[in-house]
Amino acid sequence: MRVFLAFALSSSFGVTAFAAEKPLHQRIDAFVNAKAASAKSQLSKPIDDATFLRRTSLDFTGRIPTAAETRAFLADTAADKRTKLIDRLLAGPHYVSRMKDLFHVMLMERRGEDPDWNNFLESSFAANKPWDRMVAEMLFANTEDEQTRGAAFFQTKRLEKYGQNATDFPGLTRDVARLFLGVDLQCAQCHDHPSIDDYKQNDFNGLYVVFLNTSIRRDVKFPAISEKLLTKKLDFVSVFTMDKGATGPRLPFGMEVEIPVFKKGEEYSTPPDRKARTPGVLKFSPLKVLSERMPRPETRRFSRNIANRLWFAMMGRGIDHPLDLANSENPPSHPELLDLLAGEMAAHKYDIKWLLREFALTKTYQRSSRMP
Repeated sequence: MRVFLAFALSSSFGVTAFAAEKPLHQRIDAFVNAKAASAKSQLSKPIDDATFLRRTSLDFTGRIPTAAETRAFLADTAADKRTKLIDRLLAGPHYVSRMKDLFHVMLMERRGEDPDWNNFLESSFAANKPWDRMVAEMLFANTEDEQTRGAAFFQTKRLEKYGQNATDFPGLTRDVARLFLGVDLQCAQCHDHPSIDDYKQNDFNGLYVVFLNTSIRRDVKFPAISEKLLTKKLDFVSVFTMDKGATGPRLPFGMEVEIPVFKKGEEYSTPPDRKARTPGVLKFSPLKVLSERMPRPETRRFSRNIANRLWFAMMGRGIDHPLDLANSENPPSHPELLDLLAGEMAAHKYDIKWLLREFALTKTYQRSSRMP
């Protein structure tokens, strides 16, 4: 783990307003430097060229540099050689495989492999697909698109049954909130969270009801999800207070979505075909609603989560840490910085490569892991 600063995480600080034209990496350094100064902490020293080459090669290609690459970089006397190296690695052939491996581990947490899922990740990073689109495709995969249909593996693997165990709908609910919003709502399934006031039982169940009617399609050989018709709210009761509640689909901390009522026989835009064993297309799909409402700038936690996870990937520790426990009782180490990163990520249309480049250009990233 890389640790760049020694400071009191709870200390507050102020930063002079930045000119809008300053690049993000300079604004990041200003926030970090101001926090260190406020805490009277000494910054670690800058790393040398050999360490920088090794670090960026590992982060952007997943491998150490060759002897020839090392000799060429160390012999280069250009003042902008580090910037050129960053751009060369991001444009190189190994960047896609590195991102595929990084996000596979992050999203699937070593649950297994699937060729269609690998194809989805590879094609997405090869095209520098925005993160909001990738998440939308994971939540509501298009079975007609060979390049993206493997995204459904995120759900199908978690819906697999093992032995006599029930389908783990609560686990899928938990993972969607953890990995896409940075909140672990597991302990709010049966009651309001006992130690985190921000996490309420209806936050869990509003997301839970979205997945409760889903199942793995068996009529195709690639990962795919089918949905049953949702006709009523999900009832729940607190095991602590015995208070009762009910909710339709809703984003955690967001507004509930009204469940429409259809006349019998009008629930589908494309009816199911029992002979072909195809599930049909529902006019109201909670999964589709989720895929449209979660990955967008208005869902602030969505932007904060991906910015924080990319920061973690490059720096070794999240600004929100642990990564899935963002709440008012566990404030980020640099609140203003995380707000900045979330806003910039949304403003740049969730461009992962752009944000990684900005991180690598910072003096913060280019500091030693040795503490002063």
